[in-house]
Order: sequence, then structure tokens, then C-alpha cells
Amino acid sequence: MKKLKNIGSLLKRIWGHKQGKVGLVMVSFLILVAVFAPIIAPYDPYDVTQRAAKGLPPSSKHLLGTTINSGQDIFSMLVYGTRVSLLVGVTSGVCIAVVGSILGVMAGYLGGFVDSLIMRIVDIMLVIPTLPLVIVLTNVLGRDFWIIILIFVALGWTGLARTIRSLVLVLKNSNYVKAAELAGASRWHIMIRHILPGTSHLLIMSTALSSAGIMVAEAGLSFLGLGDPTAISWGKMLADAQSGGALLFGAWWWIFAPGLGIFLAVFSFMRLGIVMEEIVNPRMKQTSSVYKLFRSLDSSYIEDVFSSMDEYSQIGAKGLQGGETHEASVKA
Repeated sequence: MKKLKNIGSLLKRIWGHKQGKVGLVMVSFLILVAVFAPIIAPYDPYDVTQRAAKGLPPSSKHLLGTTINSGQDIFSMLVYGTRVSLLVGVTSGVCIAVVGSILGVMAGYLGGFVDSLIMRIVDIMLVIPTLPLVIVLTNVLGRDFWIIILIFVALGWTGLARTIRSLVLVLKNSNYVKAAELAGASRWHIMIRHILPGTSHLLIMSTALSSAGIMVAEAGLSFLGLGDPTAISWGKMLADAQSGGALLFGAWWWIFAPGLGIFLAVFSFMRLGIVMEEIVNPRMKQTSSVYKLFRSLDSSYIEDVFSSMDEYSQIGAKGLQGGETHEASVKA
């Protein structure tokens, strides 16, 4: 019951934020579309019997027309594609946050051999080219979207683990952690109950941004022909549009529809992630260098910049004159 109250309070604070309201509405809309896809979509794109004439333009019967190669309803494909794209993105983002946080906390707090082992694995994985490795793994393990999620998680946790480790090295010297150690708390209890909550703002931001980035990555893989051939996603729609000659035949709506879906999903998750981090860590906005920069970009800031430029130019001119005088005295 307490957890439900905390979730409700978090959603209420997000709704009170201007950007958070936009992100929350867009994410909720995408989730509803994914859940109620069979009701929203007028046709089932997986059903070969529900196919119309090929290459039909947008009309009242087919809102975004039909595909050139198979006659599938593009609007129905767009709606059903929301399911796969969100499933791959959100599931991968959450799993990356879980794996990266656990290994990062272990490396930062336990130290010693555990830290060296995890960081050496991170160093090795960071220098391996990602795209060639993904191509090899998809050809060896298969192209089912669950396999793709596993690959994204296996290759995506390293950066978060290193960031979490750096933060844990600071948190482990905090007074409340030292007090828990003096009280006789176990290492696992301290890591889970005291240190891990201190990294929550990074995990929230990482989950949102990872989900958005993986949606783009999945679209790229599907566009290259490395996605699940049996599942309809926005990336596969773009690949089918390219192979079906959408640009050649002027069927711009076939490309515009999945492109718009990818943009809305990425934009909404990024907005929501940034706002959630500001709520969890209120000091982020005040201490952010970007926030300070935009807050100080007024006329006085511009005047200070130009005055500092004038001061540096005067100092440089004096230095140049001094150098010339010294050179003349040496020659004399």
C-alpha cells in the first residue's frame, strides 16, 4: 500500500511539471495504443486473409494506404508495431538498469578483486565494435526479438555500471553508510538498503534514455534486415518501405508513419526521464551547468563576455609590447 502511495505521489509530481505532463501523456498514449491494438487497428496485419489491393493511397477505408508489396494496411501495421517497439525498448532499458546498477554497486562498494574483475570486463566490452558484434550474434543466436533484447542488455550495461561505480565510491564514505557498518549491517544489506537508493536518479534517467535509444537501435537493426522477420515493428516497416520502393512510387506515407512513431516514442521517453530525474534529485536543476548557462544567457551575460574579451586583448597587447621592448634592449 505504501509503494502504491509513493507511485501515486510521483505521478502527481510529474503531472505538475510542464514537460513531465507532456511526456506522461505521450507515454500513456503509446501504452494504450499498444495494449488496445486489436481494438484500434481496423485490420490484423498478421492475418494474410485481411489484405487489400497493393499500393492503395490513403482513404477513409485505409487511413494510411496499403503496402506496395503485400497489400497490408499501413495504419494497422503502425498500431501493432507499437507493441514490439515499446516491448523491446522498455524491457531492454529496465534490464540494463538492473544489471548495470547491481554490478556497479558491487564494484564500487566491495572493491578489490570484484572491482577489478567487473571493470576489466567493462573495459574489454567498451572497445569491441558493437555493430559487427550484433550482426554476428543475431546470425548465430537468431533474430527473435527476445534474443535481440538479450543482446542489447548484454552489450548495454557497461556504461551505466561504470557511472554507478563512480557514484558509489563517493556514497560509501557517507556518514549513514559508516553508521550502518558500525551497527553491524551486512554488506548486502548496506548495498541494497543504503547505497542503491542513492543511485536512483541515475537509474531513472538511464532507464528512460536507454529505452529511447534502444527503440532507435531496434529500428536500425530491422532496417538492416537484422530484426525479427515475423514481428511487425516500426523498423521493419521502414525496411519494407525501402525494399518495396516507397520513394520510387511516391508512397511517402509509408515512410512517414513509422518515422513519426519512432520520433514520438523517443521524445516522450526522454522528456519523462529528464523530469523524473529533476523530481528525484531536485539539486540537479540548480547544479546543472546547462541550466546555469541558459539561466545566465541574458544581456548582462553577453556584456560580461565581451568585456572579458576586451580585457584579454588588452593583456595580450601589453604582453606583446613588453616582448618587443625586451627584444630591442637585448639587441642593443
